[in-house]
Amino acid sequence: MSASVDPDRTEWDVIVVGGAAAGEVAAQYATQFSGLSAVIVEKELVGGECSYWACMPSKALLRPVEVRANAGDLSGLGVGAVDAAAVLGRRDVVVNHLDDASQVRWALGAGIDVVRGRGRLDGARAVVVTGPGGGERRLTARHAVVLDTGSTPLVPPVPGLAEARPWTSRDVTNLHEIPARVVLIGGGVVACEAATWLRGLGAGEVTIVHRGSRLLARNEPFAGDLVADALRASGVDVRLGVSAVKVRRDRVDDPGIGHVRGSEVTVHLSDGGTVVADEVVVATGRTPNSAGLGLESVGLTLGPGEPVPVDDHLTVPGVDGDWLYAIGDVTGRALLTHMGKYQARIAGTVIADRAAGRPLDDGPYSVHTDVVDDGRVPQVVFTDPEVGAVGLTEAEARDRGLDVEVVEYDLAQLAGTYVLRENYVGRAKLLVDRSADVVVGATFAGTGVAELTHSATTAVVGRIPVPVLWHVVPSYPTVSEAWLRLLETLNAQRNAATVRPRRG
Repeated sequence: MSASVDPDRTEWDVIVVGGAAAGEVAAQYATQFSGLSAVIVEKELVGGECSYWACMPSKALLRPVEVRANAGDLSGLGVGAVDAAAVLGRRDVVVNHLDDASQVRWALGAGIDVVRGRGRLDGARAVVVTGPGGGERRLTARHAVVLDTGSTPLVPPVPGLAEARPWTSRDVTNLHEIPARVVLIGGGVVACEAATWLRGLGAGEVTIVHRGSRLLARNEPFAGDLVADALRASGVDVRLGVSAVKVRRDRVDDPGIGHVRGSEVTVHLSDGGTVVADEVVVATGRTPNSAGLGLESVGLTLGPGEPVPVDDHLTVPGVDGDWLYAIGDVTGRALLTHMGKYQARIAGTVIADRAAGRPLDDGPYSVHTDVVDDGRVPQVVFTDPEVGAVGLTEAEARDRGLDVEVVEYDLAQLAGTYVLRENYVGRAKLLVDRSADVVVGATFAGTGVAELTHSATTAVVGRIPVPVLWHVVPSYPTVSEAWLRLLETLNAQRNAATVRPRRG
């Protein structure tokens, strides 16, 4: 959809380079109560990676697989195979068939203009946009430029891998055919979720190759172990402690995103083994899109793939005038859509406050409380079992020198989980800082735990004292009863530590 913007207009109060979810929010917060004008410069689709190639399509693929697994674990429900074609069709509806018309309508309706093209800085408060046809247009911002250019999947330098044209996250979320044999390189969120839906949609052979000793290494160890066990039970071949050292594909085609790209692929492994597949998926991390942004024109030099630095107000330091901001993946801080939008709320509010001459400590979003660096970032992994976590892991807490009490609970013992699945498997873990008596980390694994993550985030970010949490009564029978059982276990541990044996 073409934006209805005056082609001769060159000046706005705020220019946002990149129209992903974070960029949209930054433009909204900067303008909605301030009277400022804003324009989004977007080279692909307004809504960005999350809307079309990541969060939304992946969850559309995972949800039917999850429902089928849950139903298959309950008596009285006859469950057949997943209709892969119907699932892919619904996925296409969820991503609006890769059409951003509705997103553009939202922006224009909110008073935010849209300009198509690739933007780069060209001196103070100036952005040059290279349009789809190659023509250039120079825009100027009166108050602020916000960089929201995201990140790109990282393809590691394995001999032959890049030449084999592997699938990345964009292909595996927008797949149009289910490869019979798939090998995934990586052991993080993308690899685990993709293996879940590929196997659930009918891929006959799914192999995960991961150099680490466990999946989901940034989480508590039990979370990765439970996910690995479940993947293996579903038929996924999980190979840990091995790396891809060479890849060979004799014929490479270019049929487009989500289509098998040629002849079969042979992946040679560090343990001497090989995996032969119809497609290989690279899921080994992402690189900030900081190259080609013209940062040198404002005196900032970054190395290849280096994130754009920001301060507590999301302002880029080293650029005179406090007019340049960066948010989302390009900052390299917590590469998650919800955290990018959190940063965007801060940046947008700071822009509006600075434009109005207001102090930066008055508004609710004006001071960045360093949630990322304090380890208070929530994340959900939509595997089966789900994993929800926020705050520090036990290893991270001890590395920081915190004296923490550790409490764990088997979620299968809850009435709320017993009615969800007949063979429920799950676990929960809390970390309590002894000195402050507050929760500093929480991890849940099991069916239905995604919705526990926000309550845990409230406890961690709000630093709610444990005595207060006792009065937060969970509904029965729900998975949230995990909170009560964890607190009871904590109380029992404390009492056991203080009770002295009787004499005589």
